[in-house]
Amino acid sequence: MGFGENISEEFKSRNFSIYGQWTGIVCVFLCIALGIANIFHLGLLILFSIICLVCGFIIIFIEIPLLLRICPTSPKFDGFIRRFETNYMRAAIYLLMSVIQWISISVDVSSLIAAAVVLLIAACFYALAGIKGQAFQGSKTLGGQGVAQMII
Repeated sequence: MGFGENISEEFKSRNFSIYGQWTGIVCVFLCIALGIANIFHLGLLILFSIICLVCGFIIIFIEIPLLLRICPTSPKFDGFIRRFETNYMRAAIYLLMSVIQWISISVDVSSLIAAAVVLLIAACFYALAGIKGQAFQGSKTLGGQGVAQMII
């Protein structure tokens, strides 16, 4: 099965955790790009930019489990990341990250609002998956069970 067919199959599954995971990948790019773009502001917005950057890197490890196997990380960090294996825990972390970026508006209105919106969408997808009782289903394209098992 090709790359495009694999992704197409995943989206046809109607499992909201797949939608959340792919939205999370968009969040990675947004958080890193907007964190860098806004870090040059003066004042408290720098803090929110740094938090956005850190969130982007945390999301990489949450959404691409293969990286925990190939990147040298500490057992404490691995344990922290493994807390977010369920839909509800992922919804919670995305919601927390989103709220932090929404709070940045009180300091200065910036493009960090885009990160807040997309983080909130990812939280909604994971919450919907939890509410509908859908088991978390990781994308095979992003290093889910199929890819991770090949590395061992």
